[in-house]
Amino acid sequence: MTIQSSAERKYRKNSKAPLLPQKHDDFEARESGIDGASFSGAVFNLSTTIVGAGIMALPATVKQLGLIPGLLMIVLASWLTESSIDVIIKFSGASKSASYSGVVADAFGGVGRTLLQVCIVVNNLGMLVVYMIIIGDVLSGTWLNGIHHSGVTEEWFGQHWWTTRFSLLLLTTLFIIVPLVSFKRVDSLRYTSALSVGLAVVFVVIIAGVAIVKLLDGSISMPRLLPHIVDQASFWKLFTTFPVLVTAYICHHNIHPIENELKDPTQIKPIVQTSLTLCSTVYIATSFFGLLLFGDRTLDDVLANFDGDLGIPYSSLLDDVVRVSYGIHLMLVFPIVFFSLRLNLDGLLFPYAIPIAFDNRRFFLVTAALIGFIFVGANFVPSIWDAFQFTGATAAVSVGFIFPAAIALRDTHGIATKNDRLASWLMIFLAVSSSTIAVFSDIYSIFSADNGVGG
Repeated sequence: MTIQSSAERKYRKNSKAPLLPQKHDDFEARESGIDGASFSGAVFNLSTTIVGAGIMALPATVKQLGLIPGLLMIVLASWLTESSIDVIIKFSGASKSASYSGVVADAFGGVGRTLLQVCIVVNNLGMLVVYMIIIGDVLSGTWLNGIHHSGVTEEWFGQHWWTTRFSLLLLTTLFIIVPLVSFKRVDSLRYTSALSVGLAVVFVVIIAGVAIVKLLDGSISMPRLLPHIVDQASFWKLFTTFPVLVTAYICHHNIHPIENELKDPTQIKPIVQTSLTLCSTVYIATSFFGLLLFGDRTLDDVLANFDGDLGIPYSSLLDDVVRVSYGIHLMLVFPIVFFSLRLNLDGLLFPYAIPIAFDNRRFFLVTAALIGFIFVGANFVPSIWDAFQFTGATAAVSVGFIFPAAIALRDTHGIATKNDRLASWLMIFLAVSSSTIAVFSDIYSIFSADNGVGG
């Protein structure tokens, strides 16, 4: 006989959920559909899931590919992302699954479900550590190539104990991140998500405005339109850009949590289309104007370009506005990505437990453990960047393309169209080939650096 809590009994009464045993993630996913979320709130939450740190790597990606191929690849990545999400939604309905991992389990069983959840946990955990590292860089500064780049608090107030990296990240974690990750419904974050999207737009407006001003006064010229290929190594390096494009659109892990809270779940497809259109517009504008503004000086993280004189009046003020707005943007993206991280980790550890939202003790312990790991990783493990170069080329690509493509090709319900299968084969080819090349390229770079090759 199973002893049920009053919260669980209330849940079962309201949602007409089946009795245990029930797999955790589908059971968890349905608990949030009591109060319906709005279309606009869902668009903001999904858009915030998409637009994270990837926006800052896109100008360098387009520089590597050339302007025309680079912008076309952004559009292609958006189309493939929409196709992969469409597969997930289609097979979710056919299998009556209320979670991404439930759809995978329907196609590949418990092993497939577990593998997907591991990929989501690895991807999201790595992403959040990187977010916190960037927040620390913005606030307190960082060392690059032996040169210290000051953070905004050091520039404004000088060096004090409370402007150190540890102190600022601790304060940010306790007073901003912890309250935001304490919400048990993703729709509760709709207002912070709207602000996050607005801050991303502010960045685009600033970078576009500066680029246009400098273009009009003749101080910059049009960037290279096509890739610069001088040898075999430069050709293969082009493929290393694809994992960056895939990571920039990863949002698959939050599709079901958002859908399950909608007033009308049938709106999920137009919500996805609206979000992808909005984010693609932001990405294209950022890439175009960022490359136009900085040209061959565009750094791997274009935010680092806003650390000096832009060559226009009020340059220092604009630098600070860009860095501060982007730092706040990442703080607001953090809880959206954290939501699905906690859900999937809890599903791995407690697959048959009642929903984590109804177990305050488990909710607190899982949340505290994750926040502690992310905080320690961002403060004390500097080499963690190398590890997440690999996870971006493996876990993120798997979540975004490999699993959806595999679901469509397996087609356990006989509903995949010819276009689904063609798109799936394209996803697998691009994902496997580019990820393999990216991983070997990263390994080569690491060993070359260790052996003193190339400088």
